[in-house]
Amino acid sequence: MKSFRLVPFVCLIAAGVLANAPQRAAAEENSGAVFVMTNAATANQIDAYWRKSDGSLEWAGAFGTGGNGSGGAVDPLHSQGSLTLGSDHRLLFAVNAGSGTVSSFAVHGANLRLLDVQPTGGSSPTSVTQSGDLLFVLNAGGNGSVSGFRILGNGHLFPIKDSTRALSGNAPSPTDVVLSPNREFLVVPESAANTIDVFRVFSNGTLSAPVSSPSAGTVPFAALFAANGALIVGNASNSVSSYSLDWNQRLHTITDALPTLGSATCWDVLAWDGRSVYTSNAGSSNLSGFTIGRNGTLTAIGATVVASNPTGSTNLDIAASGDGKFVYTLNSGAGEIGIFAAQSEGSLTGLGQVNGLPAAAGLNGIAAY
Repeated sequence: MKSFRLVPFVCLIAAGVLANAPQRAAAEENSGAVFVMTNAATANQIDAYWRKSDGSLEWAGAFGTGGNGSGGAVDPLHSQGSLTLGSDHRLLFAVNAGSGTVSSFAVHGANLRLLDVQPTGGSSPTSVTQSGDLLFVLNAGGNGSVSGFRILGNGHLFPIKDSTRALSGNAPSPTDVVLSPNREFLVVPESAANTIDVFRVFSNGTLSAPVSSPSAGTVPFAALFAANGALIVGNASNSVSSYSLDWNQRLHTITDALPTLGSATCWDVLAWDGRSVYTSNAGSSNLSGFTIGRNGTLTAIGATVVASNPTGSTNLDIAASGDGKFVYTLNSGAGEIGIFAAQSEGSLTGLGQVNGLPAAAGLNGIAAY
């Protein structure tokens, strides 16, 4: 299951086939699925895997997105959330950076059915976020923008009129977009500007002008909301921060810039019902773990670094199973998926890797349930 191919690390820019899956019965041991996006410059596709009850994976098939990715080597999209699973696990959304579109899929176990492909209202879409019938896409090209869609009952995407909004900075290098749990705020980290934009989301799906707050840690990259409403941001300067968000769209620091003790910290994920957050440290091929306090305070788990992939894995984006018991890393440099079991006290146990993906070939985006 392991691959030993070593490749150079490229993600530090943050700091400066098959058309259908084979038909098969859903065996009882299949508890969910993991999806990975190739980001291929021609015929972007999603590779799908059955997730078994012990966390292991079995390849299920490949599904075209109906668009083109950006291609490249390692971390070409420079983002988190390029592949996003709907909160009810019935829909999957993928960006096509090369063709400026976003795709929606129906999810049936580990099988996907392409439902719709829509222009995103900007160039180089790199991240997508969804809650309920709202979906927003981050367009990273130029000075960056965000655009909104309504998700119709059939899974098709309907562009929301006048929902496209520019970001606050010039050439800000935006890296993620995330909706708050109450769907009232939209957050975009600007890694080049060391700021975090917050938009208010109105009832019709349009957005206010952004309010920009300084990032507690330099090079903010990956954002997510904890169950208690705290905003947690992984910083590519190898730290993690947490914030509270007020009604005036301002962020207030809870935990400043807690070191991850890893290199090139660029992605994060919640696990165990939101009690823990893990960061993916691509430069050091390891993961760091933190518990989340009731007020959003972050505390390192044990010695901070809680698990490792093989040297040279270049683990980028990270995802957790729906029950939070398993964590998966997209090891773009090695062409693998790293598999870890999350323990109740927050530690991670490595379960090996699944190979077969193209190494250093532009992989971006992982989602799981």
